[in-house]
Amino acid sequence: MKDVIFTVTENTKLTQNVYKMTLCGDCSDITRPGQFVNIKLDGLYLRRPISVCDREGDALTLIYKVVGKGTEQMSGIKSGEKLLLLTGLGNGYDISVSGQKPLLLGGGVGVPPLYMLAKEMIKVGKEVSVVLGFNTKDEVFYKEEFKALGCSVTVTTVDGSCGKKGFVTDALPEEYSYYYTCGPLPMLKAVFNGCKSSGQLSFEERMGCGFGACMGCSCKTVTGYKRICKDGPVLYKEEILWEK
Repeated sequence: MKDVIFTVTENTKLTQNVYKMTLCGDCSDITRPGQFVNIKLDGLYLRRPISVCDREGDALTLIYKVVGKGTEQMSGIKSGEKLLLLTGLGNGYDISVSGQKPLLLGGGVGVPPLYMLAKEMIKVGKEVSVVLGFNTKDEVFYKEEFKALGCSVTVTTVDGSCGKKGFVTDALPEEYSYYYTCGPLPMLKAVFNGCKSSGQLSFEERMGCGFGACMGCSCKTVTGYKRICKDGPVLYKEEILWEK
């Protein structure tokens, strides 16, 4: 974990309110898919945690949705500007337990961290199936990028305007060895209850410090309280306790 100055090389719109930002800098502390960075923005006290979509050499790719003041400010950043990022945060996904046919399920802006995960798995010969869930066709992104990696890709939309109508759990393949997922809490609960195998779930949580000092993002597990920013954001299925 360290603070690094990155140079923005691209900041482009993917959908109406989803942007892709690429940056150049020291990515050496980003070692596993599912980790995130914490971005310092001028005039804002709290940093913005954004999951890592991809890391290749000194090139970093982030995908974010404009939902508030911080991400709106990010959408206006131009190529060549500098940003201070706290890197190497979070535990990331463990791919050693995936088996040969892992299943990746992403909802909305839960999709980006699954890209680097799929990329790492394809490199070691896994047969990767990906289900991407969105509300409508205008929100769909990265379908072709996952296909280009060599993944089997299914898209679901709530209104049926693209791919299969319904949710990611309506498009589960017949056979898979293990699952990985990231998305909004209702989707994570549905995946937890609907998937037959073991798996890993990446949680989205409001954070203060981003590295475990403030305890603001703690959640209860079967082994006690864990901090989503430091002990997560990825938790194993077997340790999760859902609030009633």
